[in-house]
Amino acid sequence: MTETRKRIWGWYFFDWASQPYNTLLLTFIFGPYITEVLGDGSRAQAVWGYGIGAAGLVIAVFSPLLGAIADKAGGRMRFIWLFSAMYVLGAWGLWFAAPQDFNLTLVMLSFCIGLIGMEFATTFTNAMMPDLAPPAEIGRLSGTGWAFGYMGGMVALILMLTLLAENRDGVTLLGIAPILGLDPETREGARSVGPLTAIWYAVFMIPFFLWVREPRKPGALPVRRAAATAWPDLRATLAALPQRPSLLNYLLSSMFYRDALNGIYVFGGIYAAGVLGWSPVDLGIFGILGTITGALFAWLGGKADSRFGPKPVIALTVIALTLTTICIIFVSREAVLGMPVAEGSRLPDIAFYILGALIGAAGGAMQSASRTMMVRQADPARMTEAFGMYALTGKATSFLAPLSIGIATDLTGSQQLGILPIVLLFVIGLLLLIRVKPHGDRQTA
Repeated sequence: MTETRKRIWGWYFFDWASQPYNTLLLTFIFGPYITEVLGDGSRAQAVWGYGIGAAGLVIAVFSPLLGAIADKAGGRMRFIWLFSAMYVLGAWGLWFAAPQDFNLTLVMLSFCIGLIGMEFATTFTNAMMPDLAPPAEIGRLSGTGWAFGYMGGMVALILMLTLLAENRDGVTLLGIAPILGLDPETREGARSVGPLTAIWYAVFMIPFFLWVREPRKPGALPVRRAAATAWPDLRATLAALPQRPSLLNYLLSSMFYRDALNGIYVFGGIYAAGVLGWSPVDLGIFGILGTITGALFAWLGGKADSRFGPKPVIALTVIALTLTTICIIFVSREAVLGMPVAEGSRLPDIAFYILGALIGAAGGAMQSASRTMMVRQADPARMTEAFGMYALTGKATSFLAPLSIGIATDLTGSQQLGILPIVLLFVIGLLLLIRVKPHGDRQTA
């Protein structure tokens, strides 16, 4: 394998290593576990929203500043080491979420530390893309990396469901007790999702740290000097955004549609557990289906991105996600899309599986194309700062989806009506995307 191929594969392994935080913790295993422990789907959805919203504010404030420091000082890798440690420690801490001695504050604090570490590390690894491939190949690179990440999440989810996560009867999807002598009575099988996620990341980041090498940055400043000048420079960059209308509109557009997608991912498992009464095993099957379609369409989306550009890929997937979210609201045990169903019917489950597959497909392609679009809009000399702003706008309103879902759920007492704000966020993002130039502000009008 050539050095270039090794660097690319090392970079792919970050997606493989980090994806289980999204797949296992945010969506399909730990979120629904919180619902079971609290015993109230609406309360769990509200608490989850407030906690993730608070983590999003931290990410929004510090990502662009850290990116500006890294662009001046070079050495993105040292930052990735630090945030990887946060990821591992935060994930491991979820082992202590025992139902008989459940401390919600400490559990959410641990979860948010790991989430912040993952998001910060993602900012720095995304900024490496222009160093790995020529502009014409960035779409394919991003799509393949995202697909590889989805496959990692799927493998981790299968291991969790078949060997560790117990259902209400105390057995896994294979009908066996959790392995390693884990006690189903104290939910050790489900709680092991924290250590599994931590170990998975630590093991599969080894190729990344061995193979990925950063080009030397001419004129790099010491970290202290870079930190001292980062805020004034970042403030100037933010103040100049109105003079870069394509970049500004893209940051705003992605801010809304990515927040909406994250809302679906974060609350999908809790929603299905509360509205349809799904067990972690049911949710796991749902997750496997979503990750398969996500991987396939992230890869296909990367090919479409390289051929047609990221903008049409993003527009098509946002429209698909908007329509899918509307359909989700009309799926319950009593009715599917307005049609009453008999008690005990499997139609609501089948409908939700299909909608989950659509979310996975559109979400995978959309996220892959979105980071490609950021590369096209950004100043090549300030790529980490640009992805820091991308994280800022992705998180500046990241509290909106969780918080609005939490508030809407509290006010209506309905999980179904509680996710209505997601539809509005998708529509706003789509309208702002119209004003984005495919090649950024360097493109002539």
